[in-house]
Amino acid sequence: MTSMDHTEIEGTLEDQNDRELEQIEIELLLEGIHRFYGYDFRNYALPSLRRRIWHYVHAEGLSTISALQGKVLHDRECFERLVHNLSIPVTEMFRDPNLFLTFRENVVPLLRTYPYIRIWHAGCSTGEEVYSMAILLYEEGLYDKARIYATDMNSRSLQQAKEGVFDIKRMKQYTKNYLEAGGTRSFSEYYTAKYNSVIFQPFLKKNMIFAEHNLATDRSFNEFNVIFCRNVMIYFNDELRNHVHGLFHESLNHFGILVLGAKESIHFTDYSESYETLDRAEKIYRKIK
Repeated sequence: MTSMDHTEIEGTLEDQNDRELEQIEIELLLEGIHRFYGYDFRNYALPSLRRRIWHYVHAEGLSTISALQGKVLHDRECFERLVHNLSIPVTEMFRDPNLFLTFRENVVPLLRTYPYIRIWHAGCSTGEEVYSMAILLYEEGLYDKARIYATDMNSRSLQQAKEGVFDIKRMKQYTKNYLEAGGTRSFSEYYTAKYNSVIFQPFLKKNMIFAEHNLATDRSFNEFNVIFCRNVMIYFNDELRNHVHGLFHESLNHFGILVLGAKESIHFTDYSESYETLDRAEKIYRKIK
C-alpha cells in the first residue's frame, strides 16, 4: 500500500469521524432545547436543519455546535434568536395567487353554506397569509361569520403578525398578487402608509386570534372548516410530517378543507385515504372520513 493510499484512508476516516461528531452535536443540541425549553426540532429534516444550525453558529461568532448548545441553554435571548432562524419566516401577501383564486372560486361557495366558519393558519409566520384570507373573506361577504386562528411557534414572527405592519416596498408585489388572486377592489384601501411601512386596517384584525402553537409538540385546540399549512412540512422528516397530518385530521370537521404547499401532499401518509382531492395542482383536499 502506498503512502498516498494511507493518506486517502486517513482522510476518509477523519471525514467520517467529523460527520459522526457533528451528528452527535446536533442531536445533543436539539435534545437540550427540547428538554429545557419544550421546543422539539428533533424530527426536522436533517440537511436543511444542519445548514441553518451552522449558519447560526457563525452568526453568533462561535466555531462549534457544542459551543452553541452551551450558549443557547444559558441565554434565553440566544435561544429565541435560534428559533427565529430555524422557523424560516418566509411569506408574502396572496403568495401563489392562483391558489387564492381557486380557493375563492371553488371553496368559498362551500363556506357560504356554513353558519359559522373557523379557519386555522398553522405556521402563519409574520401573518401575510392571514391578512390575505381576511381580505378575501371580506370581499366575499363572509368575514363577519368567520374566525381566523393564526398560530406559529416563533414569538417574534407572531408579534409582527399581530401588529399588521409590513414594509412598504413589498406593496407593489403584493398588489400584483392580490389582483391575480381575484381581488375586486383597490388593494391600497386595506392599509395606511406611514413612512417606510404600511399598517393594515384594524377591521381586518377583528376576527383574528393569534397564539403560539408548536406543531411538533402541541395538541389540537379546536375544530375547523379550513386548515392552511403551506410550505411548513417540507422541513419535517416523514415521522413528524405524519404526526402533523394526524393533528390536522383530528382538527378538521367532516368535509373540512386542507390546503398544503406546492411541494407538499397528503399522499404517503396514514391519512391519504381520508381525503378527496378538490384541486390537485393547488393541493386542496377535503376530508371525507
